[in-house]
Amino acid sequence: ALTISGGHTQIVQVNDYFDLKVIGETTDDAVGEAFDKSAKILGLPYPGGPLIDQWAKEGNPKRFPFTRPKVDGLNFSFSGLKTQILYFIQKNTAANPNFIEENKADICASIQHIIIAILMEKLEMAVTETGISRIAIGGGVSANSGIRNALVEARVQKGWKTFIPKFEYTTDNAAMIGIVGYYLYLNQHYASRDVVAKARIPF
Repeated sequence: ALTISGGHTQIVQVNDYFDLKVIGETTDDAVGEAFDKSAKILGLPYPGGPLIDQWAKEGNPKRFPFTRPKVDGLNFSFSGLKTQILYFIQKNTAANPNFIEENKADICASIQHIIIAILMEKLEMAVTETGISRIAIGGGVSANSGIRNALVEARVQKGWKTFIPKFEYTTDNAAMIGIVGYYLYLNQHYASRDVVAKARIPF
């Protein structure tokens, strides 16, 4: 399972609904932050991730090549990429104040392309290491059309069985909580009747 959101970037080996093992995660920024902070650099409003996705559909994803960060194993890092994008924009707007407006679609497509490449590279490594080729995605960033298309392509080209949620289930929703309750019930994991709800629990 690839969990991608504003707060999470994880590859999780799911042996059972209640037997989960994180085998890869971000060492700094989450992928959603990378999208939103890149959008902010471009002057796009928050949340900027969906706007980058929107503009990327009209651009050339290979126009501006960004480099992938070198991170060992199945972990991710997006902080360096964010800095790379910042310096790239600063350099080019210094030479041409209209650089962003004149190249917005290509910039967004190039940013989205490198982020998807990073995610897919790590997923491929995870499949190779574990032998698991049933891939599910979740979290707000799973609404990104480029990531969804990449997984559809992997289904065809690599033979993966991919599980891509409907758009209405890519954000926080009651269905997530409901399904957890359902499987807890099937597992006979119940709370006792004397449990009292507390808004704040001291640590």
